[in-house]
Amino acid sequence: MYINSNNHEKKDTLQFELKKIVPKLVNPKLFHEFHFVHRLDYVTSGVICIALNKKAAQIASNAFEARTAKKFYLALLHGHIDEPYLIINKAIGIDIREKKGNHKMCVSDSIFCEKPKKSYTILMVLERGFRNGKPATKVLLCPSTGRRHQLRVHCSYIGHTVIGDYTYSERKDIEPYRTFLHSFRLIINNDIENLDIRSMDPFVASDPRNQWSPTNIARILDENVFSDISKLMQL
Repeated sequence: MYINSNNHEKKDTLQFELKKIVPKLVNPKLFHEFHFVHRLDYVTSGVICIALNKKAAQIASNAFEARTAKKFYLALLHGHIDEPYLIINKAIGIDIREKKGNHKMCVSDSIFCEKPKKSYTILMVLERGFRNGKPATKVLLCPSTGRRHQLRVHCSYIGHTVIGDYTYSERKDIEPYRTFLHSFRLIINNDIENLDIRSMDPFVASDPRNQWSPTNIARILDENVFSDISKLMQL
């Protein structure tokens, strides 16, 4: 869903859902009624941070700007990735062909890329298998920068588009019931409250909607994986 809207009656937004769930936390002085510290793409599910007051919002925002906040995403990608991990260091900018459309982005190699900015992602392979009978790879992604659509663009760049990503599959990937990208874990250490929040894994084989059958387990989703990613970030 969308995070917020200028139309407060718009129902398909996180803002509207929060008003129903925690009405006492609505701040009428804020245009969007809540302190949204960061954003998730419309197609991405999972953990998001909303601050309770202005001071907390500023401190959390500072963590994102200073890149001390750590974000981890789960994804199912098209095809099999043979390497155990990938370091994707490729600048991302605005695709000038889509300025008035859905704000599509592209890597700096493209002649249509405008104002590219440094973008860095670590990809760790967890499982290889088949989704709806076609080769797929389950991965853990960690962006050290926060560009628009960064993970989706970087996965498309390496030739393994996120399953269900309509925009970066050239509008061809329309069969899946969702885009298989999920904000799994968020760490924000700060002076007010150290946060380390993680969700459940929505891309398990036991959920029939996923049509996901792993045939090879490369890594277990445990603390060792996160530790290894942290080490790679320091290279």
